[in-house]
Amino acid sequence: MLPKHNRLTKKKDFERVFQKGKGFQKDSLYLKITKNNLKNSRFGFIVSKKYSKKATMRNKVKRKLRALVQEKLPQLKKGIDGVVVVIADLTPRDLENLEETTNKLFLKARLL
Repeated sequence: MLPKHNRLTKKKDFERVFQKGKGFQKDSLYLKITKNNLKNSRFGFIVSKKYSKKATMRNKVKRKLRALVQEKLPQLKKGIDGVVVVIADLTPRDLENLEETTNKLFLKARLL
């Protein structure tokens, strides 16, 4: 589980990232990042109902993304707020390649 100090939880933090952040897209994932004035990086995850009407499916994707980010956390740059958005056309085949896609997205954003 992603540590609490590495999570974006407040609505105002999400809004700040979307207003001031820079966006990157790779396949079915979209990453928006901006700098924060903290010593650690924080991440939030959004999976809309367009992906699936079932909350269990949306939560499953978010859990996978959280686990991938937690695994990469020591390698990621510090002082970044990021929001990972799952675009509605994510297929089951893409779910299998989620780790590879996430790595490519972080490289594209120069976070690794």
